[in-house]
Amino acid sequence: MSVTTIEPRRRVLLFAAVMVGHLVLISAQVNTKSGVRVLSAVTFGAFAGVQRAGSAVVGAVTGTWRRYFALHQTALENEALKQQVVALGVQLQEQRALAERGRRLELLLKMQSAIPQRTLAADVIAGDASSFFRTVTIDRGTSDGLRADLAVIAPAGVVGRVVGDPASRAARVQLLIDRSAGAGAIVERSRAGGVAVGDGSNLRLEYVSALADVVPGDMVVTSGLDGIYPKGFVIGRVVSVEGAATNRTILVRPTVDFSALEEVLVVLDRHGAGEAGG
Repeated sequence: MSVTTIEPRRRVLLFAAVMVGHLVLISAQVNTKSGVRVLSAVTFGAFAGVQRAGSAVVGAVTGTWRRYFALHQTALENEALKQQVVALGVQLQEQRALAERGRRLELLLKMQSAIPQRTLAADVIAGDASSFFRTVTIDRGTSDGLRADLAVIAPAGVVGRVVGDPASRAARVQLLIDRSAGAGAIVERSRAGGVAVGDGSNLRLEYVSALADVVPGDMVVTSGLDGIYPKGFVIGRVVSVEGAATNRTILVRPTVDFSALEEVLVVLDRHGAGEAGG
Protein backbone atom coordinates (compact mmCIF):
# COMPACT_ATOMS: atom_id res chain seq x y z
CA MET A 1 0.00 0.00 0.00
CA SER A 2 1.46 3.39 -0.98
CA VAL A 3 2.07 6.36 1.29
CA THR A 4 -0.20 8.48 -0.86
CA THR A 5 -3.16 6.17 -0.05
CA ILE A 6 -2.53 6.23 3.73
CA GLU A 7 -2.20 10.02 4.00
CA PRO A 8 -5.78 10.88 2.92
CA ARG A 9 -7.18 8.34 5.41
CA ARG A 10 -5.18 9.79 8.25
CA ARG A 11 -6.38 13.23 7.30
CA VAL A 12 -10.01 12.07 7.30
CA LEU A 13 -9.62 10.33 10.68
CA LEU A 14 -7.86 13.34 12.13
CA PHE A 15 -10.58 15.65 10.81
CA ALA A 16 -13.29 13.41 12.29
CA ALA A 17 -11.53 13.29 15.64
CA VAL A 18 -11.22 17.09 15.69
CA MET A 19 -14.93 17.46 14.85
CA VAL A 20 -15.95 15.04 17.57
CA GLY A 21 -13.76 16.87 20.04
CA HIS A 22 -15.37 20.19 19.09
CA LEU A 23 -18.83 18.68 19.51
CA VAL A 24 -17.92 17.35 22.94
CA LEU A 25 -16.53 20.69 23.98
CA ILE A 26 -19.60 22.49 22.70
CA SER A 27 -21.92 19.96 24.43
CA ALA A 28 -20.07 20.45 27.65
CA GLN A 29 -20.64 24.22 27.48
CA VAL A 30 -24.17 24.41 26.05
CA ASN A 31 -27.19 23.88 28.33
CA THR A 32 -30.60 22.40 27.49
CA LYS A 33 -33.84 24.26 28.25
CA SER A 34 -33.96 22.54 31.63
CA GLY A 35 -30.51 23.83 32.52
CA VAL A 36 -28.69 20.52 32.13
CA ARG A 37 -25.64 20.53 29.92
CA VAL A 38 -26.12 18.75 26.60
CA LEU A 39 -23.15 16.39 27.19
CA SER A 40 -24.57 15.28 30.54
CA ALA A 41 -28.03 14.76 29.08
CA VAL A 42 -26.69 12.70 26.19
CA THR A 43 -24.39 10.70 28.45
CA PHE A 44 -27.21 10.09 30.96
CA GLY A 45 -29.60 9.02 28.21
CA ALA A 46 -27.04 6.60 26.78
CA PHE A 47 -26.26 5.09 30.16
CA ALA A 48 -29.99 4.93 31.03
CA GLY A 49 -30.60 2.90 27.86
CA VAL A 50 -27.78 0.56 28.75
CA GLN A 51 -29.13 0.23 32.30
CA ARG A 52 -32.63 -0.48 31.01
CA ALA A 53 -31.32 -3.18 28.68
CA GLY A 54 -29.20 -4.70 31.47
CA SER A 55 -32.09 -4.58 33.90
CA ALA A 56 -34.36 -6.30 31.38
CA VAL A 57 -31.80 -9.04 30.81
CA VAL A 58 -31.25 -9.50 34.55
CA GLY A 59 -35.03 -9.50 35.14
CA ALA A 60 -35.58 -12.11 32.44
CA VAL A 61 -32.84 -14.34 33.81
CA THR A 62 -34.11 -13.89 37.37
CA GLY A 63 -37.69 -14.62 36.33
CA THR A 64 -36.64 -17.74 34.44
CA TRP A 65 -34.64 -18.98 37.43
CA ARG A 66 -37.52 -18.29 39.80
CA ARG A 67 -39.94 -20.17 37.54
CA TYR A 68 -37.51 -23.08 37.26
CA PHE A 69 -36.97 -23.12 41.02
CA ALA A 70 -40.75 -22.93 41.62
CA LEU A 71 -41.37 -25.81 39.19
CA HIS A 72 -38.59 -27.82 40.81
CA GLN A 73 -40.06 -27.19 44.26
CA THR A 74 -43.53 -28.09 43.00
CA ALA A 75 -42.18 -31.34 41.55
CA LEU A 76 -40.52 -32.18 44.87
CA GLU A 77 -43.71 -31.37 46.77
CA ASN A 78 -45.77 -33.49 44.35
CA GLU A 79 -43.40 -36.42 44.81
CA ALA A 80 -43.58 -36.04 48.59
CA LEU A 81 -47.38 -35.92 48.40
CA LYS A 82 -47.41 -39.05 46.22
CA GLN A 83 -45.27 -40.88 48.78
CA GLN A 84 -47.60 -39.72 51.56
CA VAL A 85 -50.62 -40.96 49.60
CA VAL A 86 -48.96 -44.34 49.07
CA ALA A 87 -48.02 -44.58 52.75
CA LEU A 88 -51.56 -43.62 53.80
CA GLY A 89 -52.95 -46.21 51.38
CA VAL A 90 -50.78 -48.91 52.92
CA GLN A 91 -51.81 -47.83 56.43
CA LEU A 92 -55.46 -47.88 55.37
CA GLN A 93 -55.12 -51.40 53.99
CA GLU A 94 -53.39 -52.52 57.19
CA GLN A 95 -56.16 -50.98 59.28
CA ARG A 96 -58.80 -52.65 57.14
CA ALA A 97 -57.03 -55.99 57.44
CA LEU A 98 -56.82 -55.59 61.22
CA ALA A 99 -60.49 -54.61 61.40
CA GLU A 100 -61.50 -57.59 59.25
CA ARG A 101 -59.42 -59.97 61.37
CA GLY A 102 -60.99 -58.48 64.49
CA ARG A 103 -64.44 -59.09 63.02
CA ARG A 104 -63.61 -62.71 62.18
CA LEU A 105 -62.13 -63.34 65.63
CA GLU A 106 -65.23 -61.83 67.22
CA LEU A 107 -67.42 -64.26 65.25
CA LEU A 108 -65.13 -67.12 66.25
CA LEU A 109 -65.33 -66.11 69.91
CA LYS A 110 -69.12 -65.91 69.78
CA MET A 111 -69.27 -69.37 68.24
CA GLN A 112 -66.82 -70.72 70.79
CA SER A 113 -68.96 -69.48 73.64
CA ALA A 114 -72.21 -70.71 72.06
CA ILE A 115 -71.35 -74.41 71.68
CA PRO A 116 -70.95 -76.87 74.55
CA GLN A 117 -67.81 -78.59 73.25
CA ARG A 118 -64.34 -77.45 74.20
CA THR A 119 -62.69 -75.79 71.22
CA LEU A 120 -59.33 -74.30 70.34
CA ALA A 121 -58.78 -71.42 67.90
CA ALA A 122 -56.16 -71.92 65.20
CA ASP A 123 -54.78 -69.97 62.23
CA VAL A 124 -54.56 -71.48 58.76
CA ILE A 125 -50.90 -71.21 57.74
CA ALA A 126 -50.81 -73.19 54.47
CA GLY A 127 -53.03 -74.84 51.89
CA ASP A 128 -52.87 -77.66 49.35
CA ALA A 129 -53.70 -76.51 45.82
CA SER A 130 -54.36 -80.05 44.53
CA SER A 131 -57.86 -80.61 43.20
CA PHE A 132 -57.80 -84.24 44.44
CA PHE A 133 -56.51 -83.80 47.99
CA ARG A 134 -57.92 -80.68 49.59
CA THR A 135 -56.14 -79.94 52.86
CA VAL A 136 -54.91 -76.98 54.90
CA THR A 137 -52.32 -76.72 57.64
CA ILE A 138 -53.09 -75.04 60.96
CA ASP A 139 -50.70 -73.72 63.61
CA ARG A 140 -51.83 -76.08 66.39
CA GLY A 141 -50.52 -79.57 67.15
CA THR A 142 -49.95 -82.22 69.79
CA SER A 143 -48.61 -79.68 72.27
CA ASP A 144 -52.09 -78.09 72.14
CA GLY A 145 -53.90 -81.41 72.59
CA LEU A 146 -54.64 -82.13 68.93
CA ARG A 147 -54.94 -85.64 67.56
CA ALA A 148 -56.35 -87.32 64.46
CA ASP A 149 -60.05 -87.16 63.61
CA LEU A 150 -60.88 -84.05 65.61
CA ALA A 151 -63.55 -81.95 63.91
CA VAL A 152 -62.61 -78.51 62.59
CA ILE A 153 -65.28 -75.84 62.19
CA ALA A 154 -65.69 -72.16 61.36
CA PRO A 155 -68.48 -69.64 62.02
CA ALA A 156 -69.88 -70.40 58.54
CA GLY A 157 -69.99 -74.17 59.09
CA VAL A 158 -68.02 -77.42 58.98
CA VAL A 159 -64.45 -77.19 57.65
CA GLY A 160 -63.17 -80.79 57.96
CA ARG A 161 -61.18 -82.99 60.29
CA VAL A 162 -57.60 -83.39 61.52
CA VAL A 163 -55.84 -86.16 59.57
CA GLY A 164 -52.59 -88.01 60.11
CA ASP A 165 -50.31 -87.54 63.07
CA PRO A 166 -50.09 -83.85 64.03
CA ALA A 167 -46.71 -82.29 64.72
CA SER A 168 -45.98 -80.42 67.90
CA ARG A 169 -47.10 -77.07 66.50
CA ALA A 170 -48.90 -77.94 63.26
CA ALA A 171 -51.59 -80.26 61.93
CA ARG A 172 -53.18 -81.08 58.58
CA VAL A 173 -56.91 -80.66 58.14
CA GLN A 174 -58.75 -82.57 55.43
CA LEU A 175 -61.40 -80.25 54.01
CA LEU A 176 -64.93 -81.57 53.74
CA ILE A 177 -64.85 -81.02 49.95
CA ASP A 178 -61.90 -83.42 49.56
CA ARG A 179 -62.84 -86.32 47.27
CA SER A 180 -62.18 -88.85 50.03
CA ALA A 181 -63.97 -86.87 52.77
CA GLY A 182 -67.46 -87.45 54.11
CA ALA A 183 -69.73 -86.57 57.00
CA GLY A 184 -73.02 -87.90 58.31
CA ALA A 185 -75.70 -85.41 57.33
CA ILE A 186 -79.40 -84.69 57.59
CA VAL A 187 -81.72 -82.28 55.81
CA GLU A 188 -82.69 -79.82 58.50
CA ARG A 189 -86.26 -79.31 57.26
CA SER A 190 -87.36 -82.89 56.50
CA ARG A 191 -84.82 -84.73 58.71
CA ALA A 192 -83.88 -86.91 55.72
CA GLY A 193 -80.53 -88.58 56.42
CA GLY A 194 -77.55 -89.29 54.18
CA VAL A 195 -73.83 -88.75 53.79
CA ALA A 196 -72.25 -85.52 52.49
CA VAL A 197 -69.22 -86.41 50.34
CA GLY A 198 -66.76 -84.08 48.64
CA ASP A 199 -66.17 -83.77 44.92
CA GLY A 200 -63.22 -81.36 44.99
CA SER A 201 -65.21 -78.12 45.02
CA ASN A 202 -68.73 -78.90 46.24
CA LEU A 203 -70.59 -81.69 48.07
CA ARG A 204 -73.05 -84.39 47.13
CA LEU A 205 -75.66 -85.79 49.47
CA GLU A 206 -75.63 -89.57 48.98
CA TYR A 207 -77.38 -92.62 50.48
CA VAL A 208 -80.61 -90.64 50.81
CA SER A 209 -83.89 -92.60 50.79
CA ALA A 210 -85.76 -92.52 47.52
CA LEU A 211 -88.82 -91.36 49.45
CA ALA A 212 -86.98 -88.57 51.31
CA ASP A 213 -88.24 -85.02 50.88
CA VAL A 214 -85.31 -82.97 49.59
CA VAL A 215 -85.66 -79.77 47.54
CA PRO A 216 -83.28 -76.97 46.48
CA GLY A 217 -82.78 -74.47 49.28
CA ASP A 218 -82.83 -77.06 52.07
CA MET A 219 -80.14 -76.61 54.71
CA VAL A 220 -77.95 -79.66 55.38
CA VAL A 221 -76.37 -80.13 58.83
CA THR A 222 -74.25 -82.79 60.51
CA SER A 223 -76.13 -85.79 61.89
CA GLY A 224 -73.50 -86.80 64.45
CA LEU A 225 -73.70 -90.44 63.31
CA ASP A 226 -70.12 -90.59 61.97
CA GLY A 227 -68.57 -90.20 65.44
CA ILE A 228 -66.42 -87.25 64.27
CA TYR A 229 -68.66 -84.22 63.74
CA PRO A 230 -71.00 -83.22 66.55
CA LYS A 231 -74.65 -83.02 65.60
CA GLY A 232 -76.22 -79.86 64.21
CA PHE A 233 -73.29 -78.03 62.59
CA VAL A 234 -74.06 -76.46 59.21
CA ILE A 235 -72.62 -78.25 56.16
CA GLY A 236 -74.25 -76.47 53.24
CA ARG A 237 -77.38 -75.79 51.24
CA VAL A 238 -79.00 -77.95 48.55
CA VAL A 239 -78.67 -76.26 45.16
CA SER A 240 -80.11 -78.94 42.87
CA VAL A 241 -81.90 -82.29 42.93
CA GLU A 242 -81.69 -84.20 39.67
CA GLY A 243 -82.91 -87.64 38.62
CA ALA A 244 -85.46 -89.79 40.39
CA ALA A 245 -85.67 -92.46 43.11
CA THR A 246 -82.31 -94.11 43.84
CA ASN A 247 -80.61 -92.32 40.96
CA ARG A 248 -81.06 -88.84 42.40
CA THR A 249 -78.06 -86.54 42.44
CA ILE A 250 -78.31 -84.01 45.23
CA LEU A 251 -75.77 -81.20 44.94
CA VAL A 252 -74.92 -79.26 48.08
CA ARG A 253 -72.98 -76.00 48.11
CA PRO A 254 -70.85 -75.62 51.29
CA THR A 255 -71.52 -72.59 53.46
CA VAL A 256 -67.78 -72.29 54.17
CA ASP A 257 -65.63 -70.45 51.63
CA PHE A 258 -62.65 -72.81 51.67
CA SER A 259 -60.55 -70.48 49.50
CA ALA A 260 -60.70 -67.75 52.17
CA LEU A 261 -60.09 -69.73 55.37
CA GLU A 262 -57.89 -67.89 57.86
CA GLU A 263 -59.09 -68.85 61.35
CA VAL A 264 -60.85 -72.03 62.51
CA LEU A 265 -61.93 -73.82 65.68
CA VAL A 266 -60.77 -77.34 66.50
CA VAL A 267 -63.34 -79.29 68.53
CA LEU A 268 -61.28 -80.93 71.27
CA ASP A 269 -64.16 -83.05 72.59
CA ARG A 270 -64.98 -86.09 70.48
CA HIS A 271 -68.62 -86.69 69.60
CA GLY A 272 -70.60 -87.83 72.63
CA ALA A 273 -69.32 -85.16 75.05
CA GLY A 274 -71.99 -82.73 73.89
CA GLU A 275 -74.03 -81.62 70.89
CA ALA A 276 -74.58 -78.35 69.09
CA GLY A 277 -78.26 -78.99 68.89
CA GLY A 278 -80.52 -79.59 65.90
